Amino acid sequence: MAVETLTPDWEFDRVDDGSQKIHAEVQLKNYGKFLEDYTSQLRRIEDALDESIGDVWDFNLDPIALKLLPFEQSSLLELIKTENKVLNKVITVYAALCCEIKKLKYEAETKFYNGLLFYGEGATDSSMVEGDCQIQMGRFISFLQELSCFVTRCYEVVMNVVHQLAALYVSNKVAPKIIETTGVHFQLMGTADSYRSNCVLPRNSLVQGFQTMYEHLGELLTVLLTLDEIIEYHVTLKDHWTMYKRLMKSVHHNPSKFGIQEEKLKPFEKFLLRLEGQLLDGTIFQACIEQQFDSLNGGVSVSKNSTFAEEFAHSLRSIFANVEAKIGEPSEIDQRDKYVGICGLFVLHFQIFRTVDKKFYKSLLDICKKVPAITLTANIIWFPDNFLIQKMPAAAKLLDRKSLQAIKIHRDTFLQQKAQSLTKDVQSYYVFVSAWMMKMESILSKEQRMDKFAEDLTNRCSVFIQGFLYAYGISTMVKTTMNLYMSMQKPMTKTSVKALCRLIELLKAVEHMFHRRSTVVADSVSHITQHLQHQALHAIAVAKKRVISDKKYSEQRLDVLSALVLAENALNGPSTKQRRLIVSLSLSVGTQMKTFKDEELFPLQVVMKKLDIISELRERVQMQCDCCFLYWHRAVFPIYLDDVYENAVDAARLHYMFSALRDCVPAVKHTRHLESPEVLLDCYDREIMGILNEHLLDRLCREIEKDLRLSVHTHLKLDDRNPFRVGTKDLALFFSLHPIRFFDRFIDIRAYVTHYLDKTFYNLTTVALHDWATYSEMRNLATQRYGLVLMEAHLPSQTLEQGLDVLEIMRNIHIFVSRYLYNLNNQIFIERTSNNKHLNTINIRHIANSIRTHGTGIMNTTVNFTYQFLKKKFYIFSQFMYDEHIKSRLIKDIRFFREIKDQNDHKYPFDRAEKFNRGIRKLGVTPEGQSYLDQFRQLISQIGNAMGYVRMIRSGGLHCSSKAIRFVPDLEDIVNFEELVKEEGLAEETLKAARHLDSVLSDHTRNSAEGTEYFKMLVDVFAPEFRRPKNIHLRNFYIIVPPLTLNFVEHSISCKEKLNKKNKIGAAFTDDGFAMGVAYILKLLDQYQEFDSLHWFQSVREKYVKEIRAVAKQQLVQAASQDEKLLQTMNLTQKRLDVYLQEFELLYFSLSSARIFFRADKTAAEENQEKKEKEEDTKASSGDPDSAVSADPVVK
Repeated sequence: MAVETLTPDWEFDRVDDGSQKIHAEVQLKNYGKFLEDYTSQLRRIEDALDESIGDVWDFNLDPIALKLLPFEQSSLLELIKTENKVLNKVITVYAALCCEIKKLKYEAETKFYNGLLFYGEGATDSSMVEGDCQIQMGRFISFLQELSCFVTRCYEVVMNVVHQLAALYVSNKVAPKIIETTGVHFQLMGTADSYRSNCVLPRNSLVQGFQTMYEHLGELLTVLLTLDEIIEYHVTLKDHWTMYKRLMKSVHHNPSKFGIQEEKLKPFEKFLLRLEGQLLDGTIFQACIEQQFDSLNGGVSVSKNSTFAEEFAHSLRSIFANVEAKIGEPSEIDQRDKYVGICGLFVLHFQIFRTVDKKFYKSLLDICKKVPAITLTANIIWFPDNFLIQKMPAAAKLLDRKSLQAIKIHRDTFLQQKAQSLTKDVQSYYVFVSAWMMKMESILSKEQRMDKFAEDLTNRCSVFIQGFLYAYGISTMVKTTMNLYMSMQKPMTKTSVKALCRLIELLKAVEHMFHRRSTVVADSVSHITQHLQHQALHAIAVAKKRVISDKKYSEQRLDVLSALVLAENALNGPSTKQRRLIVSLSLSVGTQMKTFKDEELFPLQVVMKKLDIISELRERVQMQCDCCFLYWHRAVFPIYLDDVYENAVDAARLHYMFSALRDCVPAVKHTRHLESPEVLLDCYDREIMGILNEHLLDRLCREIEKDLRLSVHTHLKLDDRNPFRVGTKDLALFFSLHPIRFFDRFIDIRAYVTHYLDKTFYNLTTVALHDWATYSEMRNLATQRYGLVLMEAHLPSQTLEQGLDVLEIMRNIHIFVSRYLYNLNNQIFIERTSNNKHLNTINIRHIANSIRTHGTGIMNTTVNFTYQFLKKKFYIFSQFMYDEHIKSRLIKDIRFFREIKDQNDHKYPFDRAEKFNRGIRKLGVTPEGQSYLDQFRQLISQIGNAMGYVRMIRSGGLHCSSKAIRFVPDLEDIVNFEELVKEEGLAEETLKAARHLDSVLSDHTRNSAEGTEYFKMLVDVFAPEFRRPKNIHLRNFYIIVPPLTLNFVEHSISCKEKLNKKNKIGAAFTDDGFAMGVAYILKLLDQYQEFDSLHWFQSVREKYVKEIRAVAKQQLVQAASQDEKLLQTMNLTQKRLDVYLQEFELLYFSLSSARIFFRADKTAAEENQEKKEKEEDTKASSGDPDSAVSADPVVK
């Protein structure tokens, strides 16, 4: 194509050198690659968006829906075309009237019923302000005007239908006939019994006359009757109307106040009166049937037309025969609706012709025994007996009172029986619907085989119709039962409520089933309709052949043939409502003169009925499964939710109930009494969500929280949680539910509970930060047990292991060292006493966290504060040592030791230290009973505590630095960021930041590697002063250590013994501050050697070992004498000696450990010598380059 359009200038392109083919192949290959990539990309998107993309439709998420209703743009005039002009006209008129009635019915059902029903909703009495009623009615007036026009139009259509029917049946034999109607009804009532068993559909009696016309007329009368019933029982509407009329009187007296012109008031008042008379007085139906049907100007005669009267009555009996056979049966389809229409038609017949068929009247009332009440729409229930007695009081008098009374009694018994049988009904329907769903899945999932295509279509048709029948049965049962309870104002039991809710779920399950398989159903419906049309056409073709083969000519035969041709033409096309209506009307004429045999006609009727249902399958199923009526019975919702909560096993049914609850949305949108329908929808939404929160979600949240708490606190044994005794509910099933759609939101139970737990745990953690671990455990348990992934609260935002802050301790170090006890091995401080039930502790992590909070600069400041504190304490220490009583005793002890050391194996005698201890006590005691030596011991402990604190500061600093430096990859090779920034020539701010980073990194590296030798600093600062000649009195310290240790051990044992007593004041298990203090002071005075020369701890050990052995010997002696009291005393003595020895050894170990910190292996002279050598080495290395070079290898 492209080559042919080329201009002559491009003719040389016709030469095929193969390049075009190569180019095309390359392009095709590229295109193929693109398609592959695009397909895989689409597949990835699908996988990301949805877990299961397939042909199953989700009721909640589908953005589009399939409409299966057949449609064509042909008018009735185009469809009704035969050679028989008269027949064309008759069928066209009747078809047009039927279509008009259907439109009016649809408008009433969607717009007018709902507008009236929902009037007054959306505002409670408490929320209504004075004047709201009048405003609502003011908004509603325009709606009532539209309703008035609608009713008037209905009256006109009823009048026209009656006239058209009357015109068809002429009683005057001389008058010309429009069409031959003597055999337009055929009597084949009992001919098709053999077909009943093979048919899923109910056996309808056959069409009689233009029976379709009468059925449609009955539908229109039902609409008027329903409007009457709605207004009759609408108390709010009537009250508001009365109040509005009163308002009009007020306006009439003072129009200027309301800004209304007086001349406009009277027409408006007249209009209101007309509305009231036409609509609100309950005479809509009555006014319709009381119209003047006889034309006054010599037109159509109705009341005097005996043929029409007979045909009317005959059609009524014929339709009733159909209804009576199937009403209340499982195969019932629309017989109830037709029954209402029959009652309306019967009253109309009586009103026009003034004749009553008493037998037929009784038959109509007998139906009430089968069906005590019929739901017209939503919550409007209709009692046929009341209607017939009220509209035909003359006929009612012909019946005896007992039979009328029996109907009312039967209504009560029906309700009682229904309440008892509901549970069984639910169970049976549950089985039926489940089996049907399985069958539906099975049939629709099977591949269709071409050799069994017709059989497969028949099966599918049967299954679809069976689903519709189940939906109709369940819907009728639920509506009738609920509305009867409401109408008769009888209370429902909880069991009945649960059973009815189960039925509602089943109803929605049927609808969802059809929706889920929408694509397959849509495909099947078109094939099934074609198959049914083929069957109908075959039956008509046989009849047509029979008519043609009969050579006798008559007008009636021509009409029949024309009607059959019309039916054929209508069936050859889409199965629209108009075409099916034309077929129905055509067959009314086409079945005259026995054109069909008895055994042919019933199958044709069955096929047509099936065609009606299948063609409108989606719409009919939707109508039966519509749970809009639930809006008026929403009081059952709390009971339902309680049941769901108690039986969490099948929690998934919530989806069905919420689907039913939102069915009222389209109906609510027709409300006119509020500013906008959205107001009512919001109100309804809030109400339902409030009930859901109260009866399910909040209960679930509380139960989950309670379960988590009790599980975490099982050690407290709060209550009996044995599932075999108290039972258990698996609430985790609620969290496996998909989000539930309701209005414009999705209710995600999992997300709701997760949010609740997150919020609760966060809030409670902020109130009590120390409980963070408990809530963290509950979070983990929620994930394990319920699969709930909770947010990490990140509380506390800082660690709770900070204990007392470094700044607080630093500022109050004098209080800290006196109130806390040091433990050397674990490096912790423990509070001495507390008014609380627990004691505070401080460890390295607390200090590290505190340093991280304040920065490493706090460490030097802390040491400075400690230095200030030690200065004050050493002043007191010096004063004590300078005291004459103390100094003289110490000098005497030193002299004594020098004298006896050779005889005593260089060991300081234990009794001398004991004597010193007792001697000091004689100098006096404090009111608390403490001697001077006790106070001196406390002083040394406080100094030791201060040193312990300095040690902890250093360890905390190392801990903090090591945690911070862990992010540096290699400590041996740290990049210099300042140089890198200079190389790149970045901005000055970046250079400053890099310089700062380098300094921080170097600080952390240095601190983490070695830390600062604070002990050495504190020794160096005080040692020179301690060793000066003017402080010679301090040199006696080493000799006071033995009595001090003795005093400490006695104190320590006393504290430990108090741990086992009820009154724990003064109890302690550690006080290593004393050992630290002694070790520090000995280092300051350089008296380690002098103290070691006392061999004090060896002396103590020897003394106690000797005494223990002596006691052991005595025990052996006393064991022979068997003096129990003496033996007990011996045992106690040995125990006391063991305790003292153990305590001394613990002190010895603590002191030895503490001395390591202060390099006890070296004297002051040795340390000075080492220091001098280091300084000389440094000078030599800096002064002589050669020596530096030669020293290099040694350094390496």
